[in-house]
Amino acid sequence: MMLARVAKDKAAGGIMFTLTLLSMVLVVVMGVGLYLKSAPVLAEYSLGDLLLSSSWKPMRGEFGFLPFVMGTIWVTVIAIAMAVPVSLLTAIYLTEYARPAIRKYVFPALDILAALPSVIYGVWGTLLIVPFISERLAPRFVEFSTGYTMLAGGIVLGVMILPLLVSLFIELITSVPGELREASISLGATRWQTTKKVVVRNVFPGLMAAVVLAVSRALGETIAVLMVCGNLPEIPRSIFDACYPIPALIANNYGEMLSLPRYEAALMFAALLLFIVVLLFNLISRVILYRIEKTFF
Repeated sequence: MMLARVAKDKAAGGIMFTLTLLSMVLVVVMGVGLYLKSAPVLAEYSLGDLLLSSSWKPMRGEFGFLPFVMGTIWVTVIAIAMAVPVSLLTAIYLTEYARPAIRKYVFPALDILAALPSVIYGVWGTLLIVPFISERLAPRFVEFSTGYTMLAGGIVLGVMILPLLVSLFIELITSVPGELREASISLGATRWQTTKKVVVRNVFPGLMAAVVLAVSRALGETIAVLMVCGNLPEIPRSIFDACYPIPALIANNYGEMLSLPRYEAALMFAALLLFIVVLLFNLISRVILYRIEKTFF
């Protein structure tokens, strides 16, 4: 019996190790595959020409990815800047202040929002956010705007990642032992002081990890952003200008351009670029989280 149990443990360990190794190999295979597919355009153009040029005229052989890179970055920044404070304050309220009756209705609503397809958010943005920006908000700052703007994309994307962030933040905050709260309050701290100095400080590395996860999802979102950003291959000068994020570029053009090898290679390079950005962002965030953990704990 003992030998059988030991054999089962070793077999389970071997299976889990194999699956873990396969998941790592899968990431490498994806990266290598994208590189091989984009090799023709990389052999013909330098990285400087591809990344620093703003001229996108595929039929003339001009592949400048700078407008798409800037559009992706700014839409993601707007979404995170809007979603993180709202998500954190909502999670704090639901875990530390809200009555059970409120949580009973809010938690299912968050689950529904998280389960909605991205195209629903895109339609919502097209019908409500775009007209609001075009008719009410933009005229206060610029002469004309269609509403299909970088701001619209950031708002829609921020609302999309809001349920994910709230759920992650709630899980982290509820993991803090109640004894820490009671000890803080018994020493004379207010509820808000306890929340800020004890609860949030205790889970701060986890909060940063949740934000990293949300950014990774935001960088790759396609349909909703495609529907409200305007898809204009120019570098946006303000939040009321149209933009063209990389995922929208790939979704809009890949299926139609399979007969043009150089154009297909350029789109594969766009996918490779997005892959590398997300990978580097996650690696850098792990280093930052490690240093935060050493500082706070």
